Amino acid sequence: MQVNIQQEKVKGGVRSRRTVSYIVLGIFSVLCLIWFYILLINATRSHVELGRGFTPIPSTHLFENLINVFHDATTPVLEGMVHSLVVSLLSAAVSVYFSAMTAYAIHAYEFRFKNAIFTMILAIMMIPTQVTVLGFLNLIDKLHLMNSFIPLIVPSIAAPIVFFYMKQYMESALPMELLEAARIDGAGELRIYNTIVLPLMLPAMAVQAIFSFVSSWNNYFVPQLVLEKDKWTLPIMIAQLRSADFLKFDMGKVYAMIGFSIFPVIVIYLILSKYIVGGLAAGSVKG
Repeated sequence: MQVNIQQEKVKGGVRSRRTVSYIVLGIFSVLCLIWFYILLINATRSHVELGRGFTPIPSTHLFENLINVFHDATTPVLEGMVHSLVVSLLSAAVSVYFSAMTAYAIHAYEFRFKNAIFTMILAIMMIPTQVTVLGFLNLIDKLHLMNSFIPLIVPSIAAPIVFFYMKQYMESALPMELLEAARIDGAGELRIYNTIVLPLMLPAMAVQAIFSFVSSWNNYFVPQLVLEKDKWTLPIMIAQLRSADFLKFDMGKVYAMIGFSIFPVIVIYLILSKYIVGGLAAGSVKG
């Protein structure tokens, strides 16, 4: 009888904690999503309506705002979308692949100055982009890479934050016994990395790919210094709309363009989220 009472208490405690967790997660979800709702509502309103203040009810000017966005000769949105996609997709791909490779080298091998190299990589995270941008611009100017996407993509190979996350994930998800077994079977190191390590790292790579894509997609500072008008990305075009002459400024157009620019980010998240969920499910079954 006492055992049953204790079991009921335990079940009641679990249900209570679960209920509290759902409530807290629901509150945070609302706080995160309400800004998207405000953005979409404002994208349906005209410049005059936006000047009157916020209202939660959608208006009828969405298509008008989108037409104004796509027919603006000074901001070719579709070209900007293509430029942003090229830079963001390639940056995310090289960042995740080579950062995971660096983390694998630090994790799987023993060599001299290993700890010193690890510490140096982490120290680089504390150096802001603004400190090094002048030397970076001088370098790409000498290499004749101004107004090119290459300076926006290639530096993503060295991403200390992505490296650190991959290194920490490998310590819990990549057993050394599996690597030793592959080496005994005669597999080369590159084959081990591509066929064994990368599949095990898919959840971590999906997370970092999303973050890297979003970071590159929203990057305004470096592209604005490197690119000229014919290769502008979307953040630069949005900034140009916001800095337009007051008499020609259209806030509804700006909101419509911002709303249009977030859809690729949502698509990338929906594509990669299944790998995150799949990896978590596999880990729970393994545990």
